[in-house]
Amino acid sequence: MESANLQGIVAFVQVVEAGSFTGAGERMHVTKSAVGKTIAQLEQRLGVRLLNRTTRSLSPTSEGVSYYEACVRALAEIEAAHSLIALRRQVPSGRLRVDVPLAFGRRCVAPVLFDLSRQFPDLTVEISFNDRRVDLIEEGIDLAIRMGDLDDSMSLAARRIYAQRSAICAAPAYLENHGRPRSIEDLAAHSVIGYGRDGVVRPWTVRHSDGHLGKFVPKARLVLGHGEPMLDAALAGCGIAFLPTWLAADCLKSGELEMVLSDCLLENVAVHAIWPVTRNLAPKIRVVVDALVERFSSPPWDAA
Repeated sequence: MESANLQGIVAFVQVVEAGSFTGAGERMHVTKSAVGKTIAQLEQRLGVRLLNRTTRSLSPTSEGVSYYEACVRALAEIEAAHSLIALRRQVPSGRLRVDVPLAFGRRCVAPVLFDLSRQFPDLTVEISFNDRRVDLIEEGIDLAIRMGDLDDSMSLAARRIYAQRSAICAAPAYLENHGRPRSIEDLAAHSVIGYGRDGVVRPWTVRHSDGHLGKFVPKARLVLGHGEPMLDAALAGCGIAFLPTWLAADCLKSGELEMVLSDCLLENVAVHAIWPVTRNLAPKIRVVVDALVERFSSPPWDAA
């Protein structure tokens, strides 16, 4: 339907309902003469007279009454279509590409995405798992979960969803054989399991004997580039490891691992959801971010 035809229909309906060109013009925020011109053009296109005009009154002709009823039904259908499109825009749908860290993503993020996939059948979720920092724009990623410091980028939006908590842990058998360290300095005499890549061992966030928090770079005898093998190594009695609660909670609860040096969990890594900046945040991204924030507000593993 051409816009001019639709404009004429809207004007005609408004004239009939308002009972005058003046009233219709006020409703449409146009002049009385503009309404009259639009109605005249509509009548010319249809080849019939739709309105009886006198100096005192204005009323639809018999053809006008039939046309008015049909126009009201048509406009109602159009409005319903608009409402349907608006509703669909608020329901997550389409393809959503998400990139997550390997271990944290599999254990903590993927279950949330699985729930959303079941909840929204029109949403297609593609999840990539890796520990490198992807370029969201270049690689066509809609949403990524990033652990640690964020790069400054004007093209990305971010929301903090979680503060990772970690503890220094070891297997009871290791502590029985090698003793329990009493201070950070005592770790120099122990086998330490470190997380590292490309020859760089990631420092631990620790509480020193005077109570202040600081960074400690362990002299690790075993360096692994993935969290889950670190957990396996600690369980095997290979040494002392600094492990996040989302990874070690079950083993701490079961007694397979024990916390050493402190029974307090330390927040050491911020976790953010990041996505390309857009004028309007797509429902498929908003629902995932909101679900992650809710999930991580009181995660069960931090009860360890």
